[in-house]
Amino acid sequence: MPELSRRRALTTAAALAATAAATGTAAAHSANATPSGSPGAPDAFDEVYKGRRIQGRPSSGGGHHDGGHHGGGHHGGGFAVYVDGVELHVMRNADGSWISVISHYAPVPTPRAAARAAVDELQGARLLPFPTN
Repeated sequence: MPELSRRRALTTAAALAATAAATGTAAAHSANATPSGSPGAPDAFDEVYKGRRIQGRPSSGGGHHDGGHHGGGHHGGGFAVYVDGVELHVMRNADGSWISVISHYAPVPTPRAAARAAVDELQGARLLPFPTN
């Protein structure tokens, strides 16, 4: 009988873990929802961060761009980010995190966080336009 108890305990634990994972995923999706109800779509923003104007908004592009690298309309899921009016090329990862050409190896949860991380990394330097060829 001890095997049945262990088996039952493991089965119960697995079921609870699956339920917790599903609940966590649902909570994460609702946390990423915009007021319009579009799950996972980032919110637009326009603010001054450490003296730099950062902006983010949906863009008209949405697909892969030939010859392009990472861009608001290229890999950014139809979202454009700007630092002082210069586009900061961003990309959304499969796990929902975001990276930019400035902070490529430091994923962040939102495009706003990517813009802020870029400002931090630039340390006052000007963001240069990223060549698309």
